Amino acid sequence: MLLSGEPGAIGVFDSGYGGLTILHGMREVLPQYDYLYLGDNARAPYGTRSFDVVYQFTREAVTRLFTMGCHLVIIACNTASAKALRTIQQKDLPKLDSNRRVLGVIRPTAECIGTISKSRHVGIVATEGTIKSESYVLEIQKLHPDITVTGEACPMWVPLIENNEYNNPGADYFVKKSLDNLMRKDKLIDSIILGCTHYPLLLEKIRKYTPKGVTVIPQGKYVANSLKDYLFRHPEMELKCTKNATCRYLTTESPDKFRESANFFLHDRIEAERITLG
Repeated sequence: MLLSGEPGAIGVFDSGYGGLTILHGMREVLPQYDYLYLGDNARAPYGTRSFDVVYQFTREAVTRLFTMGCHLVIIACNTASAKALRTIQQKDLPKLDSNRRVLGVIRPTAECIGTISKSRHVGIVATEGTIKSESYVLEIQKLHPDITVTGEACPMWVPLIENNEYNNPGADYFVKKSLDNLMRKDKLIDSIILGCTHYPLLLEKIRKYTPKGVTVIPQGKYVANSLKDYLFRHPEMELKCTKNATCRYLTTESPDKFRESANFFLHDRIEAERITLG
């Protein structure tokens, strides 16, 4: 595969719409860069899929972003970060282009939790796939061995958001149920990581049903600040990222459907293009 050596946009990949919350954070912290967002909406959600399938889909998306000029790709999806990132970094990058980089959203969140949790008991709410992978447990305990991590899978939260039901009273039942389950497992939890990029849309309800004194942690600003630090520490990569303050959106689903749903995440009208993967 021949890849262009010319500078290009920063690629941002998600299985669907949730990565738009990460993209929004990046554009607030680093507005000068160009971004190329790819949502694999036709094959979403990834949360219940096997490791092999998530790896295959994520590899296809990363490879496509590389061929479109991206030297740096952010996997703005917790499930893909948990199930595919390490294999892509270790197995695929040396073959595709050892000078390109793929980063995820789990490590930046794991890094920040050490300064946030006082009780050293942390909760994670995420998709079933992310919880089963134990990626957050492994990453947090590698960085902060003194922290106890407890996870709770929330299978209904993403469908509520993607079907625009997250503001309705029915969503309260599922949000409260999951948070109650989590806190029953460990009453000492003082910080809850939203381990899915969709979940910030439920932030109001999550805070409503989170016990007083417990900090809720959306990922957007932490991933954005981590990216800023990464580009500062890697000037050779920073030079490969173009800076015209543009953003282009790609989807494997209907562009009209993507545009309509993206409005919930960005509160902005955008245009999208359809592509195929695989």
